[in-house]
Amino acid sequence: MRRGRAVMEVTDVAVKTAAGRVRGRSVDGVARFLGVPFAAPPVGPLRFAAPAPAAPWAGVRDATAPGPNAPQPTRSIPGIDLAPIIGRGWRHSGADPDDYLTVDVWTPDPGGAGLPVLVFVHGGAFIAGEPGSPTYDGTALARAGVVLVAVTYRLGVEGFVAFDGGASNVGLRDQLAALTWVQHNVAAFGGDPGRVTVFGESAGAMSIGCLLGSPLSRGLFGRAIVQSGGAEMVRSAGPSARFAAAVAGELGVAPDAEAVRGLGFDRTLAAQETLSDPVRRGDLREPDGVDPGFGLGGFLPVIGDDVLPEHPVGAVAAGSAADVDLIVGSNSDEMNLYYVPTGVADAVNAAQVRAMIAAVHPRPDELLACGDATPGQALTRVMNELVFHGPTRRLAQAHAGAAGRGRTYAYDFAWRSPACGGRLGACHGLELPFVFDTLATATGPNGLLGPRDDDPPQALADRMRDAWVSFAGGDSPGWPEGPDPYRITH
Repeated sequence: MRRGRAVMEVTDVAVKTAAGRVRGRSVDGVARFLGVPFAAPPVGPLRFAAPAPAAPWAGVRDATAPGPNAPQPTRSIPGIDLAPIIGRGWRHSGADPDDYLTVDVWTPDPGGAGLPVLVFVHGGAFIAGEPGSPTYDGTALARAGVVLVAVTYRLGVEGFVAFDGGASNVGLRDQLAALTWVQHNVAAFGGDPGRVTVFGESAGAMSIGCLLGSPLSRGLFGRAIVQSGGAEMVRSAGPSARFAAAVAGELGVAPDAEAVRGLGFDRTLAAQETLSDPVRRGDLREPDGVDPGFGLGGFLPVIGDDVLPEHPVGAVAAGSAADVDLIVGSNSDEMNLYYVPTGVADAVNAAQVRAMIAAVHPRPDELLACGDATPGQALTRVMNELVFHGPTRRLAQAHAGAAGRGRTYAYDFAWRSPACGGRLGACHGLELPFVFDTLATATGPNGLLGPRDDDPPQALADRMRDAWVSFAGGDSPGWPEGPDPYRITH
């Protein structure tokens, strides 16, 4: 008897948005619509400006292939294939490469109604990333019963430098515009605009932490998931202005939006690469002596405008997100991603570690006084706390302490990757293939999850996917409420 091969059912499907009709593709019961504009192309006078509405179109717009992504560098880690999570850099070919303020949508029922909505904001240090990366395929989440919307937003110089004469927090404004688009359009894809959960990882999670403290986000979502973020990577006006001047100096122009608009993306990306050197960025410490970027990058949101009139953690503690349900968590060994494959963990000595911490924090000796076995272990522990664990903990405490209806759930993702001889551990980004149930994208000889298909447990992917879907539907993620982290291992 011959074994038959399963036949994949593929059909085209059209949906009417506020700006016009889009044609997507349904594959085995999940329809996807790629590159649907939520705002106008951010070029010309719209560059370094708040996003403008997308222009309506006639006929049916094709949404069956990925749209362009935001201008960005190619990022890599030696020995680890990060492309499934971070992409392969800027794709600037095609009919209209500037039309990149778009969303990708997956839905199990474009003709239905009332489905919970998950809106994903990708990470990438505020300079890289895209929703079209393979790990972020929304098929499994949609099949579990939600509409998934993944957002593109402006990055780096284009999105996170406050030039004179331009808008501030442009990348966050893009995210707010995308969430507004969701309110107006997600019902056409079967979603309920009254049941929106925004979730993100790394810079995407930090963005969401900021949105929790922004008065402009009111009414745009009722639940949020902050994965390996917090709400503390923000700059005040003084350091932000110094950084804008450093960027303009590299570009050879005045630090104003009109001057930079005359330069191509290739010039601004080259400046970003140069400014990856902390020495070239200059002193970006706040008045308290702390660099909120901790030397990892210069591009961060800025406080003091209408998006972030005050520090987001203070705003959350005062009740800005008191009625928003929140999951917030981090991975046990976040910084291993940057220190293990690169060899930094084995190469640094005690003097180098102290100098690295002293450059970003006024009390290096206090932070390092824990008797770690090696300098590399000391560096990893301190940076885990400064960049991820501390901000996550304080956001959970601020939210739980605010008077309101919003519930707080915290987690510590502790499953350890066998990659790098088992030393990679529960590193930064590791939870993403489990949340999206896309384990195969990050498994292989240089995969984040390890080299063999049998290493990442499918049961854990089922659990993480279902936890996020359950939370989006209004239930708990499956562990007790409160700011103390629930340990997830298997």
